[in-house]
Amino acid sequence: MEVKELQPALVWEAFDEITKVPRPSKHEEQIRAYLLDYAKKHSIEAKTDKVGNVVMSKPATPGREKAPVVVLQSHMDMVAEKNSDVEHDFSKDPIQTYIDGDWVKAKGTTLGADNGIGMAAALAALTDAEIEHGPLEALFTVNEEIGLEGAENLGEGMISGKILINLDSEDDGEIFIGCAGGIDTTAVFSYKRSFSPDNFSYYKVSITGLLGGHSGGDIHLGRANANKVIARFIWECSNKWDIEVSSFKGGNLRNAIPREAEAVFGIHESHKDSICEFLNKYADEIKNEYKGVEPSMKIDIEEVSKPEFCIDSKTSLTLIRALYSAPHGVVSMSKDIEGLVETSTNLAAVKMEGEDKIVVTTSQRSSLESRKNDIAGQVEAHFQLAGAEVSHSDGYPGWAPNVESEIMKISADAYEELFGVKPQIKAIHAGLECGLFLTKNPNLDMVSFGPTMRDVHSPDEKLLIPTVDKFWKHLCLVLKKISEV
Repeated sequence: MEVKELQPALVWEAFDEITKVPRPSKHEEQIRAYLLDYAKKHSIEAKTDKVGNVVMSKPATPGREKAPVVVLQSHMDMVAEKNSDVEHDFSKDPIQTYIDGDWVKAKGTTLGADNGIGMAAALAALTDAEIEHGPLEALFTVNEEIGLEGAENLGEGMISGKILINLDSEDDGEIFIGCAGGIDTTAVFSYKRSFSPDNFSYYKVSITGLLGGHSGGDIHLGRANANKVIARFIWECSNKWDIEVSSFKGGNLRNAIPREAEAVFGIHESHKDSICEFLNKYADEIKNEYKGVEPSMKIDIEEVSKPEFCIDSKTSLTLIRALYSAPHGVVSMSKDIEGLVETSTNLAAVKMEGEDKIVVTTSQRSSLESRKNDIAGQVEAHFQLAGAEVSHSDGYPGWAPNVESEIMKISADAYEELFGVKPQIKAIHAGLECGLFLTKNPNLDMVSFGPTMRDVHSPDEKLLIPTVDKFWKHLCLVLKKISEV
C-alpha cells in the first residue's frame, strides 16, 4: 500500500503530495507555489504577505456564518536532515516515503511530517464538503524551523480569527496550551593556518549512528551529542600526546541534537601504535555510558594523508577544550508542571567556514524568559572565555499556559467524547509559533494538538498511521463544536 491510499483519504492524499514538494527552511518557493495552485484548483481564496506566508479562507457551513473565525495554523518548511551515506538533494528531490507496519517513514531522510501532516489536515478541512464549521482561515507560515521567522513577521491583517488551532504537535491524546521560548547563541573562533608537521601521523575520527532528535522534544532523553563525544576524545588525546587539529565538523541545524561528527587530527608518529588502541578503549567506555540509549552508536578511526594545513595549535586546543566543556542538555525542570523541562541548551553544530573561521551554533530554550536569557548568557560567557566572538539571535517568546482557555475546554471535551478518555493538558519544551502570535494579538485563544510522531528532526522521523485518523476526527469535531457556540 502507498501512503496516498491510507485513510482518511483527503488528509493522506494531501500529505503525499506535500512530501513530493521540496521545502527546506528558507527555501519554501516550491511549496508556496503548490499551496497557491491548490487554492486556485479548489476555488479557495488565498493571499500572501511580503515574507511569503500564505492564508487561505473558507466560508462557514450554511447556517454557521455567525460562529467565530478559526485559524488553522501550520508551517511550510521542514528540517532537512539525512544520513551521511544517503544521496538526497533537499532543494529538488522528493521525500521517499514508505509504510512500515503502523508507521510512515522516509528512506534515509527526515520525513517532513513536522509539519507536513498539519498542512495536510488544514488543506483537507478547506476542501471537505462534509465537515461542519464556522468561517475558516488556514495560515501556512515560512521558516518556522529557523527562528519562527514567518510568525514573527506575519503581515498585518493576514488573519482575523480570535481562535487559533496550531497543528504542529506530536503526541496523540495530548493537548498543548504552552511552550518554551528560545534564543540562539553563536560563537566564532578565528584561527591561523599552519603547515602540518611532517613527523606526525594523521587520523580522521568519526561518530555516526546516533539518534539525535529534536532539541526541545528529545533533549530530556539523555541522547549522546556527536560534537561532545568527538571533542572529549581529542581532549583526552591532548592530555597524553601533542596533537594538531586540522578540521572539526559536526551537527547541522540549531534545533537538532547532532547525530554525526568528525575531526581530522595528528599526533607524533612515535605514538602511532597507541592511538587506535586508545580509541577502542574510549569507544567501549562511551558505548557503556550510553548503553540502552544509543544502540547504533559507531565510532571509527582511520589513518589519512597529511593535510596541507592545520589550525594553529593555540586555537585548536582552545576550541577542543571549549567544545568539551560547553554546557549541553537539560539545565532545570519546571517547578509547576511535573516532567516538563524548563530550561535547556543544545550544542548544535560546528562548521569550518572559509580559511580562518570556525562557527559553533548553540540553541537555548526555557519556559521562563529570565532563565532563557540566563542560560544564553552562560553559554556566551563560556565561549568568551575561550576567546570566541559571540552573538545572539533575536529569540522568540514562550507561550504562557492559560488554564481558563475556552478552546482548550472544547478540544478536551471533543477528544473525550470521541475516544472515551480524557486527554492530557500539557505544555511543551519545544518552541511553537503561538507565543509570537500572542504578542501580535494578546486576545487570541489558542491550543495545539496533532498525531503521534517520533524522532522528528532526524532521519528516523516517523508518523503513527492510526493516530492520523484520530487527529482528523478530533479536529473535525472541535470545528463543529466551535461553530455551535
